[in-house]
Amino acid sequence: MKRTPTTEEREREAKKRRLLEELEDTWLPYLTPKDDEFYQQWQLKYPKLILREAGRVPEALHEEVRAAFRSLHARGCLFRDLVRVQGKDVLTPVSRLLIGNPGCTYKYLNTRLFTVPWPVTGSDAKYREAEIAAACQTFLKLNGHLQAETVQAWEQLAARERADVDAVPVCIGPDFPRVGLGAFDAPDEADIRNRSAYNVTLLNFMDPQKMPYLKEEPYFGMGKMAVSWHHDENLVERSAVAVYSHSFADPEEESEDDPQLEGRDPDIWHVGFKISWDIETPGLAIPLHQGDCYFMLDDLNATHQHCVLAGLPPRFSSTHRVAECSTGTLDYILQRCHAALQNILHEADNGDVSLKSLEPAVLKQGEEVHNEVEFEWLRQFWFQGNRYKKCTDWWLGPMAQLEELWRKMEFMTNAVLREARREGAPTEQRQEIAAAVLASLATRQNLRQEWRTRSGPSRNKGGAGAGGVC
Repeated sequence: MKRTPTTEEREREAKKRRLLEELEDTWLPYLTPKDDEFYQQWQLKYPKLILREAGRVPEALHEEVRAAFRSLHARGCLFRDLVRVQGKDVLTPVSRLLIGNPGCTYKYLNTRLFTVPWPVTGSDAKYREAEIAAACQTFLKLNGHLQAETVQAWEQLAARERADVDAVPVCIGPDFPRVGLGAFDAPDEADIRNRSAYNVTLLNFMDPQKMPYLKEEPYFGMGKMAVSWHHDENLVERSAVAVYSHSFADPEEESEDDPQLEGRDPDIWHVGFKISWDIETPGLAIPLHQGDCYFMLDDLNATHQHCVLAGLPPRFSSTHRVAECSTGTLDYILQRCHAALQNILHEADNGDVSLKSLEPAVLKQGEEVHNEVEFEWLRQFWFQGNRYKKCTDWWLGPMAQLEELWRKMEFMTNAVLREARREGAPTEQRQEIAAAVLASLATRQNLRQEWRTRSGPSRNKGGAGAGGVC
């Protein structure tokens, strides 16, 4: 059964079509550091984008991070994701691994990733190899460094905003329209720390030389994209994102200053930024060298889009974020399951159950939780195979626990259907039961068919250039 695109997806595609129609055969303008107005434009239209060059990170930490990247890559811990884009399965050109707080998940493009736990205080995680444990410790250490840098960047942004006239070049008056900045209500110290409290990092790796096809950037003519234009998903509102970038070796950079070279140097990795659906403001292409970090503060991720432009050498990145985990932790889904199962009155030896309540609201909630644990957790986890066992067996116990809870919910559904069909029961009650659960059962049937199709041999694995994370 073909999946129906969401309203948001249809609106996004319509905007993209309109923008491409307006452009016809022309390119929008974009700037690189060799353009005279590059830094002025950055300051005016992209002030919540902060770049920290490699020298701001201690050399010892650089060395640890590089070694951790190499260690995880050598052990096959990073995987390309089969994500869902406009109802089709697409294999990302970028290989990824999620590391973070135990029990956390991160969802993007309809794919839920599960953390390899980093060793926070109280964690009982066991790793397949000591080198994997050391790598997770390193990324926790990097996370702490980037948190401190982010807090400092927030404070500098707030100070600059308070002294508004200093936020624009001397040659431009304070009334100059600063389109695209977004309102900035300076957060207090506690808010700054909450918005910088990174709970996961998504590691990315790609070797452009091994990718037979990468999409061309469609609006500015920036060249090959490793990651298409996107907003990062599943984040706490107005929280920051920090990205540590490491390419295996920077190419000779003479061409960056070569007046004969138009646009960005295609041998060097860049991150591209633009104001969402804006055709007036020039975009930016910012070169990324070994150990550089960039930070997206406040609502920049909501008002702007970014892409990653491929260079020549292989590249790793560690993208630290405040994942919105209110419905994405192991504790959350366990609590939901146990609450739903409270409606079991009696459980027979063969698994059959009787129910405490036939109230429509109770039955409806039980079937919604049934769908949630099956399609947002169990199928998501096992669809990705045994990839997590490469690093740790941390998730195997919780998944077995969730499977057992799901089995009980299957018996609960059978009990509900028995009541809906029970002869002698009042017609009105049977109709209320059916009405309460019908939508969830129909959704379950459709999603099971969709997942069976996805798990079959005829997957669409084309479309390199997808994958909405930096």
